[in-house]
Amino acid sequence: MATTTLTGFSVMSLLSLAYLSWDLMSPNQVENEPDPTFNVKSPVQQPPHIIFIMTDDQGFNDIGYHSSDIRTPVLDKLAADGVKLENYYVQPICTPSRSQLITGRYQIHTGLQHSIIRPRQPNCLPFDQVTLPQRLQQLGYSTHMVGKWHLGFYKKECLPTRRGFDTYLGSLTGSMDYYTYESCDGPRLCGFDLHEGESVSWRRRGKYSTHLYTQRVRKILAAHDPLSQPLFIFLSFQAVHTPLQCPQEYIYPYNELENFARRKYAAMVSSVDEAVRNITYALRKYGYYKNSILIFSTDNGGQPLSGGSNWPLRGRKGTYWEGGVRGLGFVHSPLLRKKRRVSKALVHITDWYPTLVGLAGGNESLTEGVDGYNVWEAISEGKESSRFEILHNIDPLYNHARTGSLQKGFGIWNTAIQASIRAGDWKLLTGDPGYGDWIPPPILPGFPREYWNLERHIKPNKSVWLFNVSGDPYERFDLSEQRPDVVKELLARLVYYNRTAVPVRYPSEDPQADPQLNGGAWGPWMGDEEEETWDYQKENMEWKRKLKMFKSRSIFRRLNTRMMSNRI
Repeated sequence: MATTTLTGFSVMSLLSLAYLSWDLMSPNQVENEPDPTFNVKSPVQQPPHIIFIMTDDQGFNDIGYHSSDIRTPVLDKLAADGVKLENYYVQPICTPSRSQLITGRYQIHTGLQHSIIRPRQPNCLPFDQVTLPQRLQQLGYSTHMVGKWHLGFYKKECLPTRRGFDTYLGSLTGSMDYYTYESCDGPRLCGFDLHEGESVSWRRRGKYSTHLYTQRVRKILAAHDPLSQPLFIFLSFQAVHTPLQCPQEYIYPYNELENFARRKYAAMVSSVDEAVRNITYALRKYGYYKNSILIFSTDNGGQPLSGGSNWPLRGRKGTYWEGGVRGLGFVHSPLLRKKRRVSKALVHITDWYPTLVGLAGGNESLTEGVDGYNVWEAISEGKESSRFEILHNIDPLYNHARTGSLQKGFGIWNTAIQASIRAGDWKLLTGDPGYGDWIPPPILPGFPREYWNLERHIKPNKSVWLFNVSGDPYERFDLSEQRPDVVKELLARLVYYNRTAVPVRYPSEDPQADPQLNGGAWGPWMGDEEEETWDYQKENMEWKRKLKMFKSRSIFRRLNTRMMSNRI
């Protein structure tokens, strides 16, 4: 097949040549890095260095080894030489996945079971939760986070540096411009969102975030002695979340893709692929690799309206169909006992907490009460997974299904409530699981939005679904009427979990959070000594007056209002 040429060379040839040399300097490498002075011989007894890489909104079909139109040679090679997790589950949206990774607990046990944490909500990861990086600090690790937080920031006590990370560089909100770092949460409610530690990092404006975050990770690796202390890095990429922004050089190899959104999306995935190449090179260069574990994970399913694809799975980001919750994931490490294989072991994002604490040398008392399981033997040795069941979620605040009732739940569960659970081969959904079509990768030059709008508003006339997802991973054959016995058993499990749930924490938005009242940047607006007694429903005319004054002066008023649609 002919390929587009650039200055006389095949673009495909240029792309291939770029990946042949791991030494090639690229835009997201660190300039003038010091030569390594450490002995590359890995320690014998020291716990492993852990690098956890999370991408944002990358769909099941958005990686080379699942896709025919996206090329990720580095990720493909790392996964092929490690263990691909092909029965791996995350949550359908951002905040829930990150909270479950950091706490090892289901959303119903942290009060975050509804939606996401919005920028102006006085809400964050509960203070009574001991986080994964805090546990690793207790076990002697140096801990660092780079990238998207999205776990709340209304108080300084909510910030990553107060929740277990020694250093932090990244954004606090859910989405932002990849170059200007401007983030909007409504009409003219925009602010700067790039922070280093607990300070705003204005000087880094203009650097593409994928490159900036990769440079930061490489600097951490260059400055740390791998023989003196184990290292934990949580790299939470903004990519490939909207807005679809990417340097032009990554777009050229995808000129054959006619759909514009898919083309830019694929280019953003390729920039992540290059970033992982450079990080892996740094692990080798500075003596970490032989005693390291690299974990790659998505946070939720892809968004087809923005170029993503979960094909052939059903549904999309924000839904409890497989396309929303089945994640991309793999583990690459010289410490794996059985490499180069595909694992069908059931793994959930909460499992990383006890698994990594165990690898760090912690005993079971440090993970008592979490909902995750230590699945390292299933991943490394191919043994059976300790996990049999996954509670995807119970959200009592989500719009109740009109066709649901307690009667349809055999008198034990109100099927109007949005909930989903998997046990063994079986998966049950109740309420409104979200948009449930099967969406092939976009190939037309422009997405037929009129057709999409017709389809997406169709409401199902039922409120209970049952699938054997081992035999029917695409959820095409609903067995709820044929197997009412299984439905009853799984409804009973929902009742059991619901009895352990804590109240939903989803406060109203606080006008004091407006960035223009806080120097033009998103950040903590409530003092740690203040009690959380804000009356979120009251009308405060003084605040309205101040808001109007500041907004009229705001330099951010010029920001393109299209960014508002990039909110989750």
